[in-house]
Amino acid sequence: MARMHTRKKGQSGSKRPYRTETAAWSNTNREEIEKAIVQLAGQGKSSSEIGMTLRDRYGVPDITLLTGKKLLTIMKEKNISPGLPEDIHNLMVKVVELKKHLNKNPNDVHNKRSFNNKVSKIRRLEKYYRNEGILPADWKYSFERAEMLMSK
Repeated sequence: MARMHTRKKGQSGSKRPYRTETAAWSNTNREEIEKAIVQLAGQGKSSSEIGMTLRDRYGVPDITLLTGKKLLTIMKEKNISPGLPEDIHNLMVKVVELKKHLNKNPNDVHNKRSFNNKVSKIRRLEKYYRNEGILPADWKYSFERAEMLMSK
């Protein structure tokens, strides 16, 4: 399938091997892992950073296989889930940075296009998350909201 904003086809990625049980070398202590998730979330880490830390420091190759739940499900149960999905948050950070750059360099047409593409992605994700019930029905993207969220 073609990429969203280019005419290129993209590259296929490798797939994770199908496993039904945890590896013998992995850490299988559920309570310790859930406590680590709560601790890392309390430090302000995103879900992807928590997953990488659990993989690298705690020796957990797959949280879902070990606990039977996804990372965000565990975070929701402990009431520490982020208010905004991580992909929209990351795109909003990039949009704010690009807007600052475009204010200094108004003739940079390549980054203007990149800015518009990122805003378009945010609007599409916003629509998806509203339909899925992850975002409230009245949530709307605006640059002012993005700036306000990033200044926290």
